Amino acid sequence: MDTGNPCRLAKRGRVHIITLTGAGEHRLNPELLSVVRSAVAAVRASPGAGALVLAAEGKFFCNGFDQAWASAGPPGRVPAMGNAFRGLVADLLAIPMPTVAAVTGHAAAGGVGLVLAHDAVVMRASRGFLYMSEVDAGLKFADYFGELLRQKIPDAVARRDLVMKGVKMTAAEAVRRGIVDAAVDGGVDDVVDAAVAMADELAARGWNGEVVAEFRKATWPALWSKVKDHGADAAAARPRL
Repeated sequence: MDTGNPCRLAKRGRVHIITLTGAGEHRLNPELLSVVRSAVAAVRASPGAGALVLAAEGKFFCNGFDQAWASAGPPGRVPAMGNAFRGLVADLLAIPMPTVAAVTGHAAAGGVGLVLAHDAVVMRASRGFLYMSEVDAGLKFADYFGELLRQKIPDAVARRDLVMKGVKMTAAEAVRRGIVDAAVDGGVDDVVDAAVAMADELAARGWNGEVVAEFRKATWPALWSKVKDHGADAAAARPRL
């Protein structure tokens, strides 16, 4: 795993921005997931936080689970990686503010799931695609991940094309299919700026954050039921021995 700091937390007005740093693929392994979850917790605890944006540097937004890390160790690495990601999905569903994914580059496999865990998505028009690579790689995904896809991509044809055909979906196509809210021209900074503007507009509505979180859980109850026991709230509620 990369020993550098894998993410950076910044703030623009009411909007907090978590950026996956560096030019790598931002593979989802326990180290990265732990750091991102800590950043999400810090945003949640910050007074006056109005919205959250997740972005990335480099060619990739997120290239999925770190299969090289998983295969280099004992079998328990695979479920540990999946459970850590399940916890991040729970944290994003429970965070009391709007969330926006700034898809600055390619998002594949688990990276698509990371995108879909947000309330809204803006994506770079000139570079990057959404790609569910599991069918090409011969890999299965867990039931909660399938539920995330079902709940966040309600159109059966779009879901089939991504999951069963492994279609590499551009920003324009993803907008047309109702998966992405906006395709943004320009570079990484332009995508982040558009995501921050969207997040700031949502923050300006002055919604009660706890109500926003409860609406997510009520809107996607099947998804929430599969991830809630792995989130930060569940961990905090467990008795200490």
